[in-house]
Amino acid sequence: MTAYDNNNIFAKILRGELPCHKVYEDEHVLAFLDIMPRAPGHTLVIPKAAARNILDIKIEDYLHVARATHRIAAVVKKAFEADGVTVQQFNETAGGQVVFHLHVHVMPRHDGVALLPPASRKEDVKVLESNATKLAAVLKDASR
Repeated sequence: MTAYDNNNIFAKILRGELPCHKVYEDEHVLAFLDIMPRAPGHTLVIPKAAARNILDIKIEDYLHVARATHRIAAVVKKAFEADGVTVQQFNETAGGQVVFHLHVHVMPRHDGVALLPPASRKEDVKVLESNATKLAAVLKDASR
């Protein structure tokens, strides 16, 4: 397997070299909005640990990602009044992975509404800011 690349886009986000629309963060994970969402509220959950994908992450680090994904799934469903949630995670090029830092896609879904094709359009910054605010409010309420 190819080694982890410390210059991938998510590593740069974790180091603060690139901006993101943060939804949730703790000492182990970061969740932020995808700038090319397949649905409004499309959130990515990533470990702070350097891990190319599920094949090389330490189980302890993956458990933090799984817990955060579980939490974010409930939040996006409520915040976007969704009928369901799609959770996806890809590994290596043949598995559909494009960014080689482990990440989980969490997308609110509505009956009869198809996902946009991957990387088909960049979302307007104001929409991302609004969606991040909406998610943060639901997350805050869920923490009480």
